[in-house]
Amino acid sequence: MITLAALAVALPFLSAAVALLGSRWPGHARGGPADTAANRRAAWIAVVPTAGSTVLAAWLASTHWTRFGDDGGAPFPFADASDVPSVTGTLTVVDTGSVPISLGLQLDGLSTAIAVLVTVVALCVQVYSIGYLRGDRRYPSYSAFISLFTAAMLLVVYAADLLVLYVGWEVMGLCSYLLIGHWWEDRANSRAAVKAFLVTRIGDVGFLFGVFVLGTAAGSFRIDDILAAAMNISPVDAGATGTAMPVSTLTAATLLILAGVAGKSAQAPLHTWLPDAMAGPTPISALIHAATMVAAGIFVVVRLHTLFILADLTLNVLAVLAALGMLGAALAALAQDDLKRVLAYSTISQLAYMAAALAAGSDGAAVFHLITHGAFKALLFLCAGAVIHAVGSNLMSAMGGLRRELPVTFAAMTVGFAALMGLPPTSGFFSKDEVLVAVERAVSQGPLSDAAALLLYGSALATVAVTGAYATRAWLRTFFGERPAVALPEPAPGTAHVIDVHEAPATMRRPILVLAVPALLLGFAGAAGVHWGTAALSVAVTLLGAGAVYAVWRSDPQSDPARMLGPFRGACERAFSVDSAYRALFVGPFLALAGLVVRTDDRAVDGAVRGSGRAALGLSGLLRPAQNGNLQLYLTGLLAGVLLIAVGAVVFG
Repeated sequence: MITLAALAVALPFLSAAVALLGSRWPGHARGGPADTAANRRAAWIAVVPTAGSTVLAAWLASTHWTRFGDDGGAPFPFADASDVPSVTGTLTVVDTGSVPISLGLQLDGLSTAIAVLVTVVALCVQVYSIGYLRGDRRYPSYSAFISLFTAAMLLVVYAADLLVLYVGWEVMGLCSYLLIGHWWEDRANSRAAVKAFLVTRIGDVGFLFGVFVLGTAAGSFRIDDILAAAMNISPVDAGATGTAMPVSTLTAATLLILAGVAGKSAQAPLHTWLPDAMAGPTPISALIHAATMVAAGIFVVVRLHTLFILADLTLNVLAVLAALGMLGAALAALAQDDLKRVLAYSTISQLAYMAAALAAGSDGAAVFHLITHGAFKALLFLCAGAVIHAVGSNLMSAMGGLRRELPVTFAAMTVGFAALMGLPPTSGFFSKDEVLVAVERAVSQGPLSDAAALLLYGSALATVAVTGAYATRAWLRTFFGERPAVALPEPAPGTAHVIDVHEAPATMRRPILVLAVPALLLGFAGAAGVHWGTAALSVAVTLLGAGAVYAVWRSDPQSDPARMLGPFRGACERAFSVDSAYRALFVGPFLALAGLVVRTDDRAVDGAVRGSGRAALGLSGLLRPAQNGNLQLYLTGLLAGVLLIAVGAVVFG
């Protein structure tokens, strides 16, 4: 099984290498038919290996669950990974002179389930991109970077060693930078790519140091060894054996790791890169910035959840960040006009729900919502891409009435929005119920402090209402009402204006239909049982938010329902000016410091060099007349010197 897992990782990696090196082989010609042929080859090179990885991941998940799962369990292991035995294989051990690095993979309930999500979404995005980027001459490199990202994410999921996981973690960051900046000619896209890269790197510095702290304390970077060492909190405990890991060490390590998680999963305070990352191609938003890459941070916390449970301070910090992130991002989504930015802020909010479940002590609820969210959010982004493909604009103010022209996209996006809102019988209804139940329990018996638990529960309920509001607003503004009239250039004589809004091509529709199935039905596979009291409260609060938006929209369908926010609308539209605050607090001072360094270097360091050169030139000017090549001047000087010596000898002799 470990060999098959390694093959699942290797297939997309080899696909990326072949696509980058051989999509234009043998002539490396460009332009016209050569680009078309290269794109066709790149599509086959990308899709076939990804499909192979998908089949392998699905087989590994089903086989592992059949062998180790209990008879009453769900098809996918949403419970704690420790509930299902793991299978680990080590290729080799690298002796570093201190803590060894084991190059190995691990199969358990958690890794096999997340791998299925990663490969299915990656395959859908690869197929969808064939139509979305038709005619793009850089499609071969684009598809190759998606394959490389898929391999990196699978390495993160299957890794048995934290340093091996970190390799995949960083490769994903590189792919994110390359794919967001795919259309780098537009400066906004290149700036968004750089911002995403730098902000996530800030968190990754803390993540790497956290890994070093854990590896040093446990004497191993293997995840199982670290978890085993962490269970021996005190060496004086009865039955405790091995090296103890103090609570202070756990707290420091988990706080450092949480910094990396906040960056990769776009959680406060390192969330600002994700909305700007929507400048990239829409399929990339679906793959990296909704379903998989941003979920990597949540995955790591689930994998190391035992450490977070033992570090009370970190768990409370996670709860506060989740409470602020889920409600703040939901309010920001309610005021955006760009459809993709609505979904981006929605992603931040929903990831905060998963973080809330983890803070409340339920990693099973977090994984359940991670998987369902990956399905319905990827569906929403691909549907948004189909809408943008038809309308030619990201702005909802340029949309409206599209349910008639785009019936397939309308039906699929309705399923996606219903799952996002948590309406039955969609998958989001079941997974959100599990999260809210976990947060409820934390108020009375969870691992959090009373203040953190109450803040988390209040924010979760408020976010349910706001989620219903912004999802309903986006749905109504996109598919209902009337599309505003747009002034077009005057056509040539004898022709008429034609606005042809139609469904996307089959390569884009089919992935949408595939993802609509798990978005609608996956909840039935993973639900252990609905908690009807909490579920009824959640649906009622959701419908309250949705009903308020519908009432405002119904009163004036041509106006934006976000006007219900009143004077608060501007702050929500600017996402509470967090970016402006960062520019004032960090960017501005660092630029000023950089300017001071430049001036110091120019005036002090370079000035000293230039000054010494000028001094040497000045001194050489004094000697230059004596070395001008005039023989008469040389003889005159020689005679004058002899005369002075003679006079001196007579006078002083």
